[in-house]
Amino acid sequence: MRVLVACEESQRVCIAFRERGHEAYSCDVINCSGGHPEWHIKDDVLKHLNDGWDLMIAHPPCTRLANSGVRWLNERNLWSEMKLGAEFFKSLLTCEIPKIAIENPIPHKYGLNIIGKKYTQIIQPHYFGDKETKATCLWLIGLPELKRTHWITDDIKDSVHQCSPGPERAKIRSVTFPGFARAMAEQWG
Repeated sequence: MRVLVACEESQRVCIAFRERGHEAYSCDVINCSGGHPEWHIKDDVLKHLNDGWDLMIAHPPCTRLANSGVRWLNERNLWSEMKLGAEFFKSLLTCEIPKIAIENPIPHKYGLNIIGKKYTQIIQPHYFGDKETKATCLWLIGLPELKRTHWITDDIKDSVHQCSPGPERAKIRSVTFPGFARAMAEQWG
């Protein structure tokens, strides 16, 4: 299967699909940090949506769409940035790839109004073996909901929310947890 992993520089999802024998490529406007530049398309993903993919898993920027940051829309007048982010998200959601999964944090109502579709499922990393909490919404087209593989109840960390401020904070917080990446490759691949 040909798999496009949009807006992924870590290559965690790309590698999980490659390990299962799929022809997967990450695509982002920045260089990859996953160690396989030969599997990375450094470009605007919108230019590559019609390249014959069977599945796209997308991780569009959530900075202006997440409910956790809704207060900044008015305080910092970020409405135009939010609109651009929501329109980019909608372009991914409505493309012609037959199977689509888009992940993002819980969105605010303003972004959802532009996107035009509510998420299908909310998952947590600890559902797939990673002892972490990070509510993640999935918008699914042509794919089943992910099935939980683990029932972890003890020692669950909140390192994503506790991440120290700094220039790498957004990058660190956006990396897909290994168990979640593995579950996508196993269940959707």
